[in-house]
Amino acid sequence: MPQLFEYGTVEIAHLQARDPTLGEAIARIGWIERAMRPELFPALVHSLVSQQISNAAAATVWRRLISRVGDLTPARLAQTPLADLRACGVSPRKAEWLHCLSERVRSGALDLAALPALPDAQVIRLLSALPGVGIWTAEMLLIFALGRPDVVSWGDQAIRRGMQRLYGVETLNQARFAQYRERYRPYGTVASFYLWGLAGQPTGTAAPTQPVPEAASASHRLQRP
Repeated sequence: MPQLFEYGTVEIAHLQARDPTLGEAIARIGWIERAMRPELFPALVHSLVSQQISNAAAATVWRRLISRVGDLTPARLAQTPLADLRACGVSPRKAEWLHCLSERVRSGALDLAALPALPDAQVIRLLSALPGVGIWTAEMLLIFALGRPDVVSWGDQAIRRGMQRLYGVETLNQARFAQYRERYRPYGTVASFYLWGLAGQPTGTAAPTQPVPEAASASHRLQRP
């Protein structure tokens, strides 16, 4: 059973109250479940492997990589020859990125264990300094590895498309994005799930299948319906 991003009726009620337009979409779509990838090193490796290729291709490369490397640790990945990584379907540039990531984690230059205690902005700064890891990738790791509650990525095209469909606007500049984004605080991540759904490009593993429960009081937190 995969670990799911935890949220409940407190977050849903807040979003519905702050943004009735989004609230209507939430009621229409129903409850959304999103699987987590809580182990940071495998999550980073998976993000690098999956960049700019289809989901099907990424799944194939990932299976080959796990079959070749076995227990995916920084030491084992660093010791895997670049040629072997390329044989798994990893591009030459990505293979170098994976070796760089492995060496930095293995040497202690990047302390992944310290990330959960850091604020979002600092996590983004540290991760996006890695070769091949941009701001968007760092933001996705904030959501799906660290479970951060308030992430809405300007760099995510599907989120922007979801906003345009939700509010009926043809164009979306960064200033307007920021105005919408403020409505969702401090539960922007849950809003992101619904914006992905509205864009027809959900991120995660499970499609929404359950109705949203009635809002509970602020003192009660429903983990999952």
